[in-house]
Amino acid sequence: MVTKSLMRQEIEEIPAAVERLLAAGAVPGVARAVAARDPAYFVTVARGSSDHACTFFKYAAELVLGRVSASVGPSVASVYGAPLRLEGAVALSVSQSGGSPDIVEMTRAAREGGALTVALTNTAGSPLAGAAEHVVDICAGPERSVAATKSFVTSALAALWLVAEVAQDAALLAAIRALPEVLARAVEADWSAAAEAMDEGGSLYVLGRGPGWAMASEAALKFKECCQTHAEAYSSAEVLHGPVSIVGRGFPVLALAGGDAAEQGVAEMADRLAGQGADVFATTGLVRAARMLEAPRSGHGLTDPLVLIVAFYAMAEAVARARGLDPDAPPHLKKVTETV
Repeated sequence: MVTKSLMRQEIEEIPAAVERLLAAGAVPGVARAVAARDPAYFVTVARGSSDHACTFFKYAAELVLGRVSASVGPSVASVYGAPLRLEGAVALSVSQSGGSPDIVEMTRAAREGGALTVALTNTAGSPLAGAAEHVVDICAGPERSVAATKSFVTSALAALWLVAEVAQDAALLAAIRALPEVLARAVEADWSAAAEAMDEGGSLYVLGRGPGWAMASEAALKFKECCQTHAEAYSSAEVLHGPVSIVGRGFPVLALAGGDAAEQGVAEMADRLAGQGADVFATTGLVRAARMLEAPRSGHGLTDPLVLIVAFYAMAEAVARARGLDPDAPPHLKKVTETV
């Protein structure tokens, strides 16, 4: 009997973690505070996978609420000590551990600068939780693998849920409530054909657009972290601005597309790269030259990316094991990274 990696076990726990987050019900109360502020814009504070969750939030806030969201470099406060004027803003800080000094310091600075501060963290008693005015426990539970999987999904979902509650978007709220069952199917999605192509150990691209680009960024990080493979994430539009020139025969490409307005364009770019000889896999039935990957659809363009990243995580764990790597303990990394 093959022992499951911690990463695989935690991927399988994602639907239950999402159920816990939804049952805890902390987000609607925080959303009321955000709605009362009626923010002119949002700023986000995060690093690593948490920053990809913030990129996902950025697109959700801009598409649903019509409010611009921008990432603030934590070093602005922690290294340079430069005050920011953030009156009328909501600052969203995301950290699984809630312990990195730079994230905590930037959150304090945002609060002093006039922003309403909200923290999403898996550690309720953390310094970050103490620094922010409102805290959401993302309910991922203990995560022992170095690679963040369930904590990323619940962070991204909490951020999306916040947007949905502020907007009182009934369709998005319904899709969020239905996610656990769809995510359970995503865990078992068969991406073995792509896994075999991605097991070469060279370089590859991950493409997406809009909210899907946030997930492409997360996927590229996991390829590097767990599979020791150099991967770069690009918007399916941005890849034309230079990076497309190195794509030739056999170059692996993973294109993440959900059921939103960008799906057709992502499919067209996947087919174009396949036409250059690349080995392209895409999560859409709109492709003709690229190979299609089956992935469940959630019924909403903003929840589909969460489904795609769960299916990807399962594939990445399989690629790591196929290469003889330990996905739970990547070289030179530890679970909690603290930066100043």
